[in-house]
Amino acid sequence: MRTGLLAPENGSRVNSIKKAEPYQAKGTEASWYKGRTLTEEERARFRRTTLASQAAKAKAVRGDCSAPKHPVPVPRLMAEHLMPVRPPNTLRVLSLFSGGGGLDIGFERAGFDHIASYEIREDAATVLRAAKKQWTVYGGVDGDVCHVNWERYKGTVDVLHGGPPCQPFSHAGYQSGENDVRDMFPQLVRAVQSVEPLVFVAENVPGLSSKKFSQYLQKTIYDPLAGKYSIRMFTLEAASFGVPQRRRRVWFVGFRNRTDANRFRIPGATHTPDQAPVDRLHFDDLPPTMGAREALGLPPTGYDSLAPTLRSGLTGPRHTTSVLSSVTALKQWGDLGIWPNGVAADRERAAAFIAANGHFRLSIPDCMLLQGFPSDWPIQGPVYKCLGLIGNSVAPPMAYRVALAVAHSLGVG
Repeated sequence: MRTGLLAPENGSRVNSIKKAEPYQAKGTEASWYKGRTLTEEERARFRRTTLASQAAKAKAVRGDCSAPKHPVPVPRLMAEHLMPVRPPNTLRVLSLFSGGGGLDIGFERAGFDHIASYEIREDAATVLRAAKKQWTVYGGVDGDVCHVNWERYKGTVDVLHGGPPCQPFSHAGYQSGENDVRDMFPQLVRAVQSVEPLVFVAENVPGLSSKKFSQYLQKTIYDPLAGKYSIRMFTLEAASFGVPQRRRRVWFVGFRNRTDANRFRIPGATHTPDQAPVDRLHFDDLPPTMGAREALGLPPTGYDSLAPTLRSGLTGPRHTTSVLSSVTALKQWGDLGIWPNGVAADRERAAAFIAANGHFRLSIPDCMLLQGFPSDWPIQGPVYKCLGLIGNSVAPPMAYRVALAVAHSLGVG
């Protein structure tokens, strides 16, 4: 099953002898886009599902619910509490591939001084400008890192950070690496070489740390920066920092000064991820990470666990309002009593639009919370675009802890 698609009805598979043709979603005409190959039967089934969903949603909007509305939950987790605002530390930070702002949020709340953000998606840049009117944000053509002369920032930046597009390395994609036109790690390295920050920080999916990409990392990151930066690579789990979601990411932190590099410590966990039933006992001193139901304020059912990894609404064979990432995740969402498809714009509409199986329907604010975004971060727009900004972002509490570790290594934390 492809990422983000509804499960086949009754678990059946479509067997067809008719010719399959590529499906091309609207707005995905880029040369690198690879649509899913669909048979006519599959097209018809997706069309029936879409029409049925639209009809059910229209009834919900009219107030004609087929079942009692769910009460609108009050979340028990405030993600901003996982990232207490620190006093300014005088360190200046430049952001590349800023997206919805995951890294930017973490570093700002850790006390860093924002210099500028570069983001090629104008809708993402609009979110950053709305969130922080005092920030300098370059979006669209101006935010395309491929055409920026980074020399202008030399001597003015202490930390350069960015999360280049993950699709070239993701297990959910084709893992084409350097052969994927979205591979932007060379552009991040070019910026580091020009700006010469004290530290650079890069984040991506764990697939990048696999053996398959070892030569790529050597050629693209380590060799170009050899002799100039001491680089650490490590993997972190978002749930270790209180984020109620399974989300692992690989990090690269490079130091220009070896003394600073020797002071750096990989961030230690602040929470104990709880992936078992709610009556599990904890035997360590760290507070448990809330399960998804507890974090969202849903009534107890006797079982709670971390949410599966949220997918982006902008990746996969079509744009989608689903956060479903795999067949395994579908079962995990089902165990939680949460419906991962057809995410609603807000909690009120989610409560009114009852899923066919009666499970709780997610909203954009719910997905923001499960990703660790502050509740007031102004992610707005069409649902699939909001899910793209959320699912493509670094979990801010994880970025926050990396930022604090960097500040400490530079002697200000």
